Amino acid sequence: MLGEYEMKPKNVVVLMGGISPEREISLRSGNAVARALKEAEFNVTCIDVKDEKIEELDRMDIDVAFIALHGYFGEDGGVQQLLESKGIPYTGSGINASRLAMDKLATKKCFIEAGIRTPDYITVTEFQELQEMQREISKLGLPVVLKPTRNGSSIGISILKNINDLQIGLEKAFGFGYELLVEKYIKGRELTVGILDDKALPIIEIKPAVEFYNYEAKYKDDRTKYLIVEKNLSERRNTVGDSSRTIGFLLPATYSNAQELAVNAHKVLGCKGFSRVDMLLDDRDNLYLLEINTIPGFTEKSLLPKAAKAAGMSFPSLCEKIVDLAFQNILVSVNEPIQN
Repeated sequence: MLGEYEMKPKNVVVLMGGISPEREISLRSGNAVARALKEAEFNVTCIDVKDEKIEELDRMDIDVAFIALHGYFGEDGGVQQLLESKGIPYTGSGINASRLAMDKLATKKCFIEAGIRTPDYITVTEFQELQEMQREISKLGLPVVLKPTRNGSSIGISILKNINDLQIGLEKAFGFGYELLVEKYIKGRELTVGILDDKALPIIEIKPAVEFYNYEAKYKDDRTKYLIVEKNLSERRNTVGDSSRTIGFLLPATYSNAQELAVNAHKVLGCKGFSRVDMLLDDRDNLYLLEINTIPGFTEKSLLPKAAKAAGMSFPSLCEKIVDLAFQNILVSVNEPIQN
């Protein structure tokens, strides 16, 4: 563990892989983070949580654990609780915020309670009859988006336009949980705002070549465009990736509102360190919050690194900053005065 007089973390363990459906993405994220931290001159050890016993952490000299796990035992508070029990500082949000953000239904309820606009919704479970679900969804109004309540990377998500096709969407989504979130489909621009140290990074607009930003569009389709959004036409920046791609634009007020909304949502859930907030902008300039990712992807296609790059921060610098934030949190707790 951390030496008594050492004020800068050097030994980092990267936790990756795991047992969730997002294992493949987690491995890609973890390996990318490990390379970046080595470039930033950290001593890095990688652990695939599925293949290696987590008890190995007890025998390691660790200053900070960088959590690159997605889904179960990564974003749901499980690994955070384990690390806290071992006294190991870790990156990102704590137990409660992780649990909340992992549960899309709980997240929506928090947003609504805080007065944050989010698409109308209902929930259905696999214990309901098909006809009952059809009636409830028809009342909400088509089209709708079917989502497993506890999954990431858009796994199991589909858009339902015809109520007679419900069975197909249910079979896809119920493979990842017994309860589904059914959201009113909002047609609009897909925006994402990265948060680092409670501050908003530049906004990125996602323009998938397919109907919505699904798993294939995120990780397999090179036609998906990621546009750095500008406040006006006079300040132009190169796009992330291919320089031939178009820059996106928002009215200055809308841009500021989106960033403020993202920071507010991050704080409402009690997130720490970093996150990524996804939202939609309709044709009336209304912003709808969708969800918060407490451990967003760190692959070559991932959005938080793209946003950091747009802010002038290299990928190694981003990873180093995240480690430093985790370390600062433990220093603050150690140095807090004892209350009588």
